[in-house]
Amino acid sequence: MDQSGEQRYREFVVARSAALLCTAYLLVGDRGRAEDLLQTALVKTYIAWDRIKDPGATEAYVRRVMATTATSWWRRRWSAERPAVSLPDSAVADASGELADADEMRRLLLTLPARQRAVLVLRYYDDMSEADVAEMLGISRSAVSSYATRGLSALRHRIGEEINSL
Repeated sequence: MDQSGEQRYREFVVARSAALLCTAYLLVGDRGRAEDLLQTALVKTYIAWDRIKDPGATEAYVRRVMATTATSWWRRRWSAERPAVSLPDSAVADASGELADADEMRRLLLTLPARQRAVLVLRYYDDMSEADVAEMLGISRSAVSSYATRGLSALRHRIGEEINSL
């Protein structure tokens, strides 16, 4: 890679790392593993930098690498479910309630299979179209729709179970 390519890569990493780390966290559910996932994706991107012809496609390339890498990690390593922290008896009216809801949603996302989780994160958190998610994950649009429907249904079911257990 020449010096201008190296500079463009560094500028991309500085500009987009924070947003990409958020996506990585949603894919794996652990800050340390998210950092590892992002680092792995950025190394793979660096290696492929000269082959990425469209600079506008760089972020999509990194997100695809993260989604496929997270899926392969999930296939290789099974990690036991983590018990939930007991929920408070009453709702809190300040911003901590919103943070708790977001944390609960992240926890519930982690209970889904890796492919469903990847589709939901890319589709709804990263606000990508079905076509873009399908292209990024190398699956059909109908598969994206199916994974999204099943994932959302599973989340609704789990939320309903938690509400009923209160």
